[in-house]
Amino acid sequence: MAVAFVFPGQGSQAVGMGKALAENFPVARAVFDEVDEALGDKLSAIVFEGPAETLMLTENAQPALMTVSLAALRVLEQEAGVDLARDAMFVAGHSLGEYSALAAAGALSVADTARLVRTRGRAMQKAVPVGVGAMAALLGLEFDAAAEIAREAAEGAVCQAANDNGGGQVVVSGDKAAVERAVEIAKGRGAKRATLLPVSAPFHCTLMAPAADVMAEALANVTVRQPVVPVVANVKAAPITTPAEIVAALVEQVTGTVRWRESVAFMASAGVTSFYEIGAGKVLTGLVKRIADGATGTAIGSPADVASFVAARAAALQQGAA
Repeated sequence: MAVAFVFPGQGSQAVGMGKALAENFPVARAVFDEVDEALGDKLSAIVFEGPAETLMLTENAQPALMTVSLAALRVLEQEAGVDLARDAMFVAGHSLGEYSALAAAGALSVADTARLVRTRGRAMQKAVPVGVGAMAALLGLEFDAAAEIAREAAEGAVCQAANDNGGGQVVVSGDKAAVERAVEIAKGRGAKRATLLPVSAPFHCTLMAPAADVMAEALANVTVRQPVVPVVANVKAAPITTPAEIVAALVEQVTGTVRWRESVAFMASAGVTSFYEIGAGKVLTGLVKRIADGATGTAIGSPADVASFVAARAAALQQGAA
């Protein structure tokens, strides 16, 4: 049974996420402490207690989600003996989650990852003035149809397919007026639903070019190692393994399409049948089940989830020994 570990992106955050893990497992608390120290503030207090509007800020949400994912993984390593190099065929993460995947695979240190994703969050927010850009979800359309709608709606402005999430869910991003045109065009082209998203910036489009420049500089100043397991990159929908590939993919990802549907399909075609979503929420678990026929998806973000994983793992090992 081939396994992939996947890591959620922005949008999965919620006040209180990871708190039970930190309270029950010192190894999880240690990850929060390490991130607090790396950032020079008490991000953990915002994650555990809120307020929600502070957690939702991109510069907080991104490191917070990464921290919860790494805390959950450390608990799995301790409690279930998980070893990514031995147990996983691939790791992958959705947008921000790609940083979590890289940290999980040892390509980046937790402290460097925390600082990088905070820099990323701030740079993405600063790249476009609030209200100038927008994003919209087009539901019930395949990617090619949604991408064509984005091109048609652009009319000389920026509008492009930002997220190919799978299951007929595509997100477009760009100048606000162009994205609004895309919503109206999609409604006339058979979309089940087309709606603007409550986001603070138009992620994953060329308007984010200033943020890509910031990340290129930031990544040039950290140590990037070869991951212990191949990382399926958002912009390639294929595995990357060298530091140079990792840096290039992370810079390109800021303005490029998150090819999640193709990434999951690639992993499934390579033999992955079980996907474990590590961290907050269950968004990716739902998408995996819609993309990969016959694949199972399991979200692990709480002590109860860990206990279920440990029990299932023990039962599988016992069955294998029988």
